[in-house]
Amino acid sequence: MSRRCALTVAAALGAFALTTLPAAATSTPAQIATSKTNGVTYLKSLQAADGSYAGSGLSNEWAFSAFAAAGTAAVDVAPGGDTSKNARAVYRNLLSTSGWPSSSPVVTDYERATLNAYAAGIDPARVSASRNLIADTYAYWQTAEAGYFGPSANFNGTVFAALALNGAKTQSGQTRIPQALRDAIITRLRANQHNDGGWNYSKAEGNATQLAAASDIDMTGAAMAALCVSGVPNTDTDNVQAKAFLKSKLIASSGAFNSLFGVNTDSNGWAVSGLNACGINPQTGDFLTAQGKTPVDFLIAQQFNPGGGFKYLPTDTSPSAYASIDGLRAVAGGGFTSTPPLPATAGAPQWVSQGSFTSGTATKLALTVDDGAGNLKVCSVTLTPTGSTTTLGAVLDAAVSAATPSGCVTAVTPSSGTGTITSLNGKANSGSSTWKASIDGGAFTSAARGTTVNVGDTIAVRWGA
Repeated sequence: MSRRCALTVAAALGAFALTTLPAAATSTPAQIATSKTNGVTYLKSLQAADGSYAGSGLSNEWAFSAFAAAGTAAVDVAPGGDTSKNARAVYRNLLSTSGWPSSSPVVTDYERATLNAYAAGIDPARVSASRNLIADTYAYWQTAEAGYFGPSANFNGTVFAALALNGAKTQSGQTRIPQALRDAIITRLRANQHNDGGWNYSKAEGNATQLAAASDIDMTGAAMAALCVSGVPNTDTDNVQAKAFLKSKLIASSGAFNSLFGVNTDSNGWAVSGLNACGINPQTGDFLTAQGKTPVDFLIAQQFNPGGGFKYLPTDTSPSAYASIDGLRAVAGGGFTSTPPLPATAGAPQWVSQGSFTSGTATKLALTVDDGAGNLKVCSVTLTPTGSTTTLGAVLDAAVSAATPSGCVTAVTPSSGTGTITSLNGKANSGSSTWKASIDGGAFTSAARGTTVNVGDTIAVRWGA
């Protein structure tokens, strides 16, 4: 249990909605609806009097991913109906503070926040004039081990980078990051798959002993979801092998997965969320046991009703906050994040975000530079804008001396003006192969110093035809 909670702190796609279930499924749509209703009621009871779910240390911010999967907008969750303390506003204020997350943050702090901010209806790249969670995550790119985020030994940091960077789309539903970055992460996800078809939280790539070690249910669900949200189909060989691994851990009499930590709600919730994210129904086919049980049956059996909380172990006599979050998100059909539902609160928008730069306020932007020869550079660029917008030239200039990790940009030609960029990092335009730029996953067009960049934009620059 302690290791599972530690992963929750260290860490966390679009939801796969279980609407109509096949006749073979044993938990009916009505039972799932009741579970969702009661689960939401319980999660609302976890809200503090000041409206918060997140704070210092181990907190309940994963509740936002569960609320969204269950169709409840975070802005509609307010203590005693006091809308001034609604959960979304309080969470956004927390993420905007300079002291968040701590004096010694790790990459999964920002990945967890990205997934939950997105589910709460907060654009993670535009939390405030100074907070860009996408750029915060980019800062942990491992230059010497391209594709990893944070120390490679902690593989879960890379899994959740895939979940956050691919799952938290733009407000219009566009994937923010370029394909070159997605491909680099996918390569690392594949390289860490164990011989048994699953994954665990530590690095296995290049280590025969680790690759031969037993996988766990939790990280297999998360890594499957990471592959699928990165664009890898559920019919891909690695996902098929992962699915077979999960099937091999099913307990026929209950529908539970037998994890390394024994049968528990959190591990089962992560596994089901992985299946949901990959569009694999956990109530039929390979996941309907010979005794007519499914993983969803197990999760619902772990729920106290009408209280709505889920217990961690089958023998527990009281609910656990974390088990209730993981259980509800899975039963509701969610992966590790979901598009925020439309609010019921009158006048409340689906999304809140910073609309422009604040002149004189330092901020960060996410930047990738692809030289077309397989040398991808990823960094977070710090700059202090002088107006409500900035330019691509200003971002690239700032990246020369204020990028984390360093070396993202070494030189830009021309060094001033608004014209076409003719050379970057010593590589010049040549015929039809030129430097092009994309903003927030949009089409690549000719890169010019004067290209407008807005607050929170995710910038990709690449050389090629």
